[in-house]
Amino acid sequence: MGIVTRDAKPSGTRTQILDAAEAAVLSKGFGATSIDELIAAVGISRSGFFYHFKDKSALAKALLQRYIEEDDKIFDDVLRRADELSEDPLHSYLIALKMLAEIFADLPNGHPGCMVASVCYHEQLFQREVRDLNEQAILNWRRRFRERLDRIAERYPPRVDVDLDDLADMLMAVADGGIILSRTIHDPMALPRQVMLYREFVRLVFSEPVVTATGRPA
Repeated sequence: MGIVTRDAKPSGTRTQILDAAEAAVLSKGFGATSIDELIAAVGISRSGFFYHFKDKSALAKALLQRYIEEDDKIFDDVLRRADELSEDPLHSYLIALKMLAEIFADLPNGHPGCMVASVCYHEQLFQREVRDLNEQAILNWRRRFRERLDRIAERYPPRVDVDLDDLADMLMAVADGGIILSRTIHDPMALPRQVMLYREFVRLVFSEPVVTATGRPA
């Protein structure tokens, strides 16, 4: 999904290489990113690069691992804070989605992109280990959000026939689709608006129907 944010602060050479590689890959893809340009960007020798990464495949694995770990931390923090604000599982999830939309909206110059999507788009460039890592990240995100939806469904049975795995996946689909939309039409707010639409859909799926004066559901 890719919502990584970082504070600007001094870092070691390995982190500098990863930062430069991430920016380049999200901008133009892994295939178009060369070791030589990363060496120039960080200001190190080739031996300095290969001290940290034995080859470009090792760099790709480290880059993806870091991206997934940092996304997981953000998701966990958002969901934890939402739980602190409401014990109701539906309300908590709606709060978390609003927080995610605010994070997306606050990123400078729109969302930079998604490393997971970049690997998916160009799978042929990566070794099986990296592709498997990418797949596992997607499945773990599904499980994370499916657990939330299961808790909601126990209290608020869905008003429509919906597969909860699909509803969990929908957040990732909306986020990555929103990234593409935002970048293509040069509208940084398109992404958070899409997340808020997903939030409204979740509300409609689980909320109790509004009853009119005639006693019929609205």
